[in-house]
Amino acid sequence: MARTEAYAKTRASKHRLLGAVSNSVAAAVAAFTAWRRAVAGRRALADLTPDQLRDIGCTESPRPTFFVRVGLITDLMSMR
Repeated sequence: MARTEAYAKTRASKHRLLGAVSNSVAAAVAAFTAWRRAVAGRRALADLTPDQLRDIGCTESPRPTFFVRVGLITDLMSMR
């Protein structure tokens, strides 16, 4: 009876490397696309008036607000 043995070839696969590279490129493209959409959304909200923002349900203004405490200028002038 003839004796048969199977040997497994152990070589590094090039396809596995290409798969890892394509996954990282896909993740980078997805991150860039999400960033572009976020920027476009912020620009669109910045162009709206307060009435339009209330109409779409956005109660807060996306613009930064500056709050000055009562008497702050008087205090600063007295420190001068």
